[in-house]
Amino acid sequence: MTSLAKVHRALLSVSDKTGLVDLAQALHARGVELLSTGGSAKTLRAAGLPVKDVAEITGFPEMMDGRVKTLHPNVHGGLLALRDNAEHTKAMDTHGIGPIDLLVVNLYPFEAALARGAAYDEMIENIDIGGPAMIRAAAKNHAFVTTLVDVEDYAALLAELDANEGQTSYAFRQRQAQVAYARTAAYDTAVSTWMASAIGAETPRRRALAGTLAQSLRYGENPHQQAAFYTDGSARPGVATATQHQGKELSYNNINDTDAAFELVSEFAPEEGPAVAIIKHANPSGVARGDTLLEAYKRAFDCDRTSAFGGIIALNQPLDGKTAAEIAGIFTEVVIAPGADEEAMSIFAKKKNLRLLTTGALADPRAASLSYRQVAGGLLVQDKDVGHLTPKDLKIVTKRQPSAQEMADMLFAWTVAKHVKSNAIVYVKDGATVGVGAGQMSRVDSSTIAALKAARMAQDCGLPQSLAQGSVVASDAFFPFADGLLAAAEAGATAVIQPGGSMRDDEVIAAADEAGLAMVMTGMRHFRH
Repeated sequence: MTSLAKVHRALLSVSDKTGLVDLAQALHARGVELLSTGGSAKTLRAAGLPVKDVAEITGFPEMMDGRVKTLHPNVHGGLLALRDNAEHTKAMDTHGIGPIDLLVVNLYPFEAALARGAAYDEMIENIDIGGPAMIRAAAKNHAFVTTLVDVEDYAALLAELDANEGQTSYAFRQRQAQVAYARTAAYDTAVSTWMASAIGAETPRRRALAGTLAQSLRYGENPHQQAAFYTDGSARPGVATATQHQGKELSYNNINDTDAAFELVSEFAPEEGPAVAIIKHANPSGVARGDTLLEAYKRAFDCDRTSAFGGIIALNQPLDGKTAAEIAGIFTEVVIAPGADEEAMSIFAKKKNLRLLTTGALADPRAASLSYRQVAGGLLVQDKDVGHLTPKDLKIVTKRQPSAQEMADMLFAWTVAKHVKSNAIVYVKDGATVGVGAGQMSRVDSSTIAALKAARMAQDCGLPQSLAQGSVVASDAFFPFADGLLAAAEAGATAVIQPGGSMRDDEVIAAADEAGLAMVMTGMRHFRH
């Protein structure tokens, strides 16, 4: 085996015709013989290029609606033959098999059909067979054969040929083989994942994951950790599909926190009014509604002004100039919104380190999907938490009935609690968080921390009493004892929303009655570990 491999003959068979003619013209100019199939051959002939149809070398026409065209020894022998193996070369001579030195294939658009919601039978027809078979064969024989599966690699191939007098290096072929196997793996992942859903296999025996590199990151959560960001092909609006208008590249932590912020703010429909979420270390430091985005931002900011510094801000409506000017008053890492007007973008343009992302739409908080978490030796897979409640879903368990405002605030607090690390306690008043306790080992501690934050912010705002006075409180899981509930009452809460289900629910309800609280139970838990 030699390091350099001359490209004499290429087989081009692509679904995506982008750049095909330019590539073929460049190869032809370098003396490369062109083979092709079906629509690719037609496109090349229309461009005036000499191209030999694969049917000419197989002796069989394309048949069965194109299902059978490249599955033939004259194709796979040309891809798989070891050029330095005497038995292989003898077999090629005996059977008239010509070597294929370059394979350019991209696959049937299965993922595109999936994205547009194609019916079952159409999905089946978009499963490529010959393409993956050729790719795997060529990639296996990368000692002699170059494999291309992505349009973005066409220029690199031509540069490689120019640098090596019409040859490719072994290192280049190795890299392309790795890319090729990753592509077929991702393709099969898409097919198997779709089929599991189509047939209702909730826990299939085997599950595969795949991603496409979107960005190499400077480091991970910490500088000593290498990291990269991969997309999964989903069209869900969010950090992975957003347009970045300014600012340096997002970091690992920026991406994680921006995703948390946008998923939270997407819970609040734009037609129901402006909403803003401020995130720090994947937890909300403040979330609020308002009559305007500016008001919503100020109310969210006033929940925890200290934590908002260097945070991530998500908006459920396009960013306007007045809100942008207010946000620009402190250091902010990222702002993400469905859009931004020219005035807002002009204001942010003066903040070089501030990243502005627009998504075009909010994420659908009810859309079913799977979430994954790696553990040593395996993966935990579960449905995404899309739990949603309306007033009709709530059970009032105390003597005192909640007021309409308390009920609205409890539902708001419950929605926010879904996005707070457990144990989660969230105080809300008039459509704005006033205290958030997150990630504590004890629910009492979360309640106490949230109350302390509410009291501290009252002092910072020059108010005579804690922001928690007259608030409601949400707990992501039941109160196992009355102490967490009583801590909320002592902080000034007047109503409580919690799942219920504790062995001591009766004791907790009695304590709420004695404290004059209204309490509702959801029958639903929102753990977020």
